[in-house]
Amino acid sequence: MSRTKRWINMNGKEFNPDGTLKAEARLQMLSEGMSEEAIDDYAQRLKEEFDEWKRLDETSPEPWPVFTAYDFFTPTEKQQFNPDGSLKPEYRESELARGTSENWLDEMERRKKLEVDNYNRVSARKAQVGINFGEQEMNRLLATNRTYLERRKQMEQDLRNFEETSSLPFDPDIPW
Repeated sequence: MSRTKRWINMNGKEFNPDGTLKAEARLQMLSEGMSEEAIDDYAQRLKEEFDEWKRLDETSPEPWPVFTAYDFFTPTEKQQFNPDGSLKPEYRESELARGTSENWLDEMERRKKLEVDNYNRVSARKAQVGINFGEQEMNRLLATNRTYLERRKQMEQDLRNFEETSSLPFDPDIPW
């Protein structure tokens, strides 16, 4: 997604989609006692920031990896379900042969379809404001899958960078 889209999402109350200050925002600032020069300086600085993001969008667009709900299925779920959340026919047949209730299989399918629909809805809503939900979720999963030693090494680096100890994942009372 473009950097300018995120910029507009953050600054849309005061700025137009082309990066210029809205007249209403100028009047609000004047009513709060800001001088014309201060308002012009503020508007110019943010317009320059917008123009820089726009230039970067044109010359070096950000990658936008696309993840689907199927990318987050477990290996077992990938054997059981299609990408749309429906049960695979061969899985349904094998479970029916094993004595699993038809109603339970329908319920499994219904739940998985809801999960896929929810993922798609959230992903589309986040994309409208410039957020790659699938990428965020994948990064979250990868971060939680790091080993203890990797997390400890990262914590030691965070301590060297003077991070707040209460924000670290280990007991802050232990001197490192």
